[in-house]
Amino acid sequence: MPITELSSFTLGPLTLFYHWDEATRLVSFSLLPTAAVGRRVPHRGLLDDTPEYAGVKQNNWLYYGQSHVDPLIHCKLEHHPYSSGFSQGRSLHAHPSPHPARYARQEVLKDGATTRVITHLASDEGYRWRHGVSWRADDPAVEVETVFENPTGAPVTLELLSSFALGRISPFAADDAPDRLILHRARSFWSSEGRLESLPLETLHLERSWAALGVAERFGQVGSMPVRGFFPFSAIEDREARVFWGAQLACAGSWQMEIHRFDDNVNLSGGLADHELGHWKKTVQPGETFTAPRAIVSAVEGDMDDLCHALTRLQERPLKQLPAVEKDLPVVCNEWCTSWGKPSHLGLVRLARRLKDTGVRYLVIDSGWYVPEQEGAYWGNCHGDWTPNARLFPHGLKAAADAIRAEGLIPGLWFELETLGPLSDAWNRTDHLLQRNGLPIQVGERRFWDFRDPWVIDYLTGKVIDQLKSGGFGYVKVDYNETLGIGADGTESQGETLRQHLEGVRGFFRKMREALPNLVIEVCSSGGHRLEPSMVELGSMASFSDAHECLEIPIIAANVQRHILPCQSQIWAVLRPYDDAHRLVYSLAAAFLGRLCLSGDLFDLTDAQWTIVKKAQALYTQAAPLIRHGKSRRLGPTVTSYRHPKGWQAVCRLSDDESSALVVAHTFAKPFPKLLEIPLPPTQATWTPDGALTSGRAAPSVRDGTLRIPSGGEFRGMAVILRKR
Repeated sequence: MPITELSSFTLGPLTLFYHWDEATRLVSFSLLPTAAVGRRVPHRGLLDDTPEYAGVKQNNWLYYGQSHVDPLIHCKLEHHPYSSGFSQGRSLHAHPSPHPARYARQEVLKDGATTRVITHLASDEGYRWRHGVSWRADDPAVEVETVFENPTGAPVTLELLSSFALGRISPFAADDAPDRLILHRARSFWSSEGRLESLPLETLHLERSWAALGVAERFGQVGSMPVRGFFPFSAIEDREARVFWGAQLACAGSWQMEIHRFDDNVNLSGGLADHELGHWKKTVQPGETFTAPRAIVSAVEGDMDDLCHALTRLQERPLKQLPAVEKDLPVVCNEWCTSWGKPSHLGLVRLARRLKDTGVRYLVIDSGWYVPEQEGAYWGNCHGDWTPNARLFPHGLKAAADAIRAEGLIPGLWFELETLGPLSDAWNRTDHLLQRNGLPIQVGERRFWDFRDPWVIDYLTGKVIDQLKSGGFGYVKVDYNETLGIGADGTESQGETLRQHLEGVRGFFRKMREALPNLVIEVCSSGGHRLEPSMVELGSMASFSDAHECLEIPIIAANVQRHILPCQSQIWAVLRPYDDAHRLVYSLAAAFLGRLCLSGDLFDLTDAQWTIVKKAQALYTQAAPLIRHGKSRRLGPTVTSYRHPKGWQAVCRLSDDESSALVVAHTFAKPFPKLLEIPLPPTQATWTPDGALTSGRAAPSVRDGTLRIPSGGEFRGMAVILRKR
């Protein structure tokens, strides 16, 4: 029987489609921008008119049509066979289940502003699945949740359960859409986060084969640093239709994305890294359920920035739970690039006095406050006991925190609470550490607490939460500087132990917030290795990168805006007394792409240098509402080398009510034009500059709806606020 539309639902800017094969009762899920629904075209029929199909059709030994149902849930059970077609080790997506998940029913639930479309599936073995799509009024994206149920009398083991699966890409082409489908993903490396990679599907060898055998591209990350190698994000663009489909996973550990193709249509799916990639199996006992990590999914007409804005907009919901002190996005000072792991009471008092009445609100004591007086000890090999160094802090941490508060600042403290170093006493508590093959997992100079262990939670409650409370700290920076790899012993698979452990980690973050409701939490993982929704939602801010003083900071900061909200992206502005005005403004302007975090030799800056810093802080305060709410668009040529950047870039961020805009522009090494011309959003009113940070004499101007910025020279920065008049 032909594939037909089972149902469709219009949810504001998005329309959901469910197609099915009525004979097999298999169902697929697809998504379109509502405004583009009318532009769909009929697909071609069977491929009778091409010579290579003559024998296939005559012998009927292979499927040779143009379309089939790609399931809305991908689920591989351990006792089911693996797929043929050379796919083992490359994909578990298309396994030939003898008992597939078939359509049972569909329901629509409404609760206030939220609409949920739930599709129920069942197999003749008795297993059940729920595929839920949730949409809140005015949202530009939906959340997808997949649940597996085992109502049978025996346990069953999963090897794959997708979070989402989007099919039928692209309905705007009548054929297999040659030379128009592009895969977009964001590569990430330490201090080089978020490089956009855009590849035609043909380059990835994802053209349909003549015999309609499956081809797949599976990629992801294995370990406890979810943004390592790639962000948990993927998108497919139909370049002719100017439509993007994309998804972001809320997953703190191992994850995967997969582009799969049997025929004309392309399918995009993702979720937990499966048994082949992530060493993950999950046994679901009778009466139990298992829920895959949630996915944020959207489809837009426009460009990559439009898609990323749609996905990240849903990250605004947890902001309502943040402490009131965070509402105006205050400036942070972190002393890491001041002491480089050797903070002291006297140094902090000196720094706090320098920052008094400057507009800085937080002063964070970074790593090293616990380093013992022992040869070879440094910040990265002795953490775990969390005992303050008595020489550096002779009166204790509380005295240092009180001295910081006395200067009108909120004190913060650094922990790397999930790991421990070999010079700590805790190193030998192996019965509470994660183990693999019966041995403590050791990566370099780090071992890992087991956050499934109640003893560990109690221990860290005393060492972390109680110390923050007794010391009067209002800010905590939680760092994490190594991945524990594929997982650990303790459950049916090492990947499942990893998942459970990371759920325990997330639980401890929530425990900190419950114990200290006004605590400002910064999520950090060697800079930007945890920039995904399930971790970012636990804090007020996240470190955008470990790029402290690098020329590539504005490039990385613009990349990161595509994956987390700027109001949660903390960006280093490290200032030195040898910085000239151009360098100071270059560094400070980059921080307008997120949250401004000062560091460096701040007490050695001259009065002239501090004048520039104060001007930047005043403009940042003025820009804070735009940083909190708005829509960003990157302009300028692609920068190839981050370490030796050439050209220029600008990010234009438009307020939600479109009455104001923030433009942050940077030049790198030549070539670039003498005048940067940045088109502003069209308006019947006139855009007028309303404050600027620049190191040159030439001021920005607006002519014919274009912001004109004199480039001034190599490695210059500028931030401009504009208003409609």
